[in-house]
Amino acid sequence: GVASVAISKCCQVSDVFTELCIASRTKSKCDALAAKLAPTTRTKITTAQVDADDVQQLCDLINSYKPDLVMNIALPY
Repeated sequence: GVASVAISKCCQVSDVFTELCIASRTKSKCDALAAKLAPTTRTKITTAQVDADDVQQLCDLINSYKPDLVMNIALPY
């Protein structure tokens, strides 16, 4: 949905978004999107599984990846 559009747009600006980590509860969906985008971008794309309701999982992912920017593109519940 919205996340795939946002990620696609980021990948269009590879000089700004040189690396992306796509994370979701369902890693296979992240892997499929990464595989779809890989031939069209210079952005290095990695994927991860994370439950956004689990604060410790989020902290662990952020601490391991050390991103400059975190975008939470999810349903507003």
